[in-house]
Amino acid sequence: MCSNYEPIFRNRVYLLNLYEPIFDYNSNIYPTYNAPILISANNDIEWRSARFGLIPFWTEDLERVQNTFNARSETIATNPWFKNAWKNNQFCLIPVETIYEPKYIDGKAIWYGIYRQDSMPFTIAGLYEQSSINGRLITSMTMLTINADSHPFMQQFHAPEDEKRSVVVIPQGKRSNWLTCDNEEATQFLHEFSPDDYTAAPKFDMHKFRPNRY
Repeated sequence: MCSNYEPIFRNRVYLLNLYEPIFDYNSNIYPTYNAPILISANNDIEWRSARFGLIPFWTEDLERVQNTFNARSETIATNPWFKNAWKNNQFCLIPVETIYEPKYIDGKAIWYGIYRQDSMPFTIAGLYEQSSINGRLITSMTMLTINADSHPFMQQFHAPEDEKRSVVVIPQGKRSNWLTCDNEEATQFLHEFSPDDYTAAPKFDMHKFRPNRY
């Protein structure tokens, strides 16, 4: 799972062949923060500002919405928090520079940044929803996750006794396909990313490992 990440830098969106979003966003995203996502609208790819943590359309009390920043792919079609977005093919891409996960060393959780070896941004598979809370329209999103117990790279993160989970990375050549697929087709995208393309470093030492970025 992922509860903290670094969204794509505004001056690097050209690397995805996109124009810059017209809204501002934080450089470090946590649940309830707004962040940029990409959706398919009117046969084009468009930016949206979305709350990290999906709000189902039927929710009337925002305080009840907790821990919806990740959605388990195994139960997404039946989970009441996510099934409407899944049923209606509300797929999005979440462009990121780095995601952060805890790695336990000598029993202590150390947060690591996970990023591409080539330092390129990457896109995570997500779902989005539009809800009305007290008359205010809110766009929100969640990251899809899959089991990573056997993943040679992602299995090193989270507590030893916990199930290992991973985000789903949509590669460059399949981004448009993900945004325009239906929920039956979507399952073919829900697989592990190549461990050879990624590396990790302690979060608070990232400037040492990626000096050109910090």
